Amino acid sequence: MSLRIVLAEDAALMRAGLVGLLERFGHTVIAAVGDAEALVAAARQYRPDLVITDVRMPPGYTDEGLRAAVALRAGDPTAAVLVLSQYAATAYAAELLGPSGRAGVGYLLKDRVGDVAEFADTVVRVAAGETVIDADVIRQLLARQRATDPLDRLTPREREVLGLMAEGRSNTAIGRQLVIGDAAVAKHIGNIFTKLDLPPAEDGHRRVLAVLTYLRS
Repeated sequence: MSLRIVLAEDAALMRAGLVGLLERFGHTVIAAVGDAEALVAAARQYRPDLVITDVRMPPGYTDEGLRAAVALRAGDPTAAVLVLSQYAATAYAAELLGPSGRAGVGYLLKDRVGDVAEFADTVVRVAAGETVIDADVIRQLLARQRATDPLDRLTPREREVLGLMAEGRSNTAIGRQLVIGDAAVAKHIGNIFTKLDLPPAEDGHRRVLAVLTYLRS
């Protein structure tokens, strides 16, 4: 089964490696891009059999690739999407599975790409309309259902950052208080959003929801 694929991966070496691997199995990568905006444009232009995208891409390196994938699925129920992630983030998986559609969808950890046979099989299955979710993600989804306090998922530092957010502190003020840089603060906040299962939205809205979760706990 030969597929026409649009690939999005910001790391040039990883992108080239994936292109080579896909072509090795007889597929055609009609576009290989490095950011979410280019991904959406290519997918709409070429209408491929499958879109493969990383979760975190420029400019924010948070969830741009995921948001692009969700938008594509919401706008076209025939768009098959396989998302690759460095981490087993259950919020990402839940958001990806949310939009209804007839096309296949997959969420695979990047470690699985190293298992060439498994990766090749997943590509074909998702393009054929199946849903393929990484086993590690499924285990975390089940564990999440058993959790009683969502804040238990946070590290002590993330709890500290969330507490300061609840006090109304800005990112800059949080950084000064904890003696860390703005980038580190942004990374902690991104992790908080993910671990509290707050789906992609405007950061201001997610910030309010995160604080509400903190206050309820």
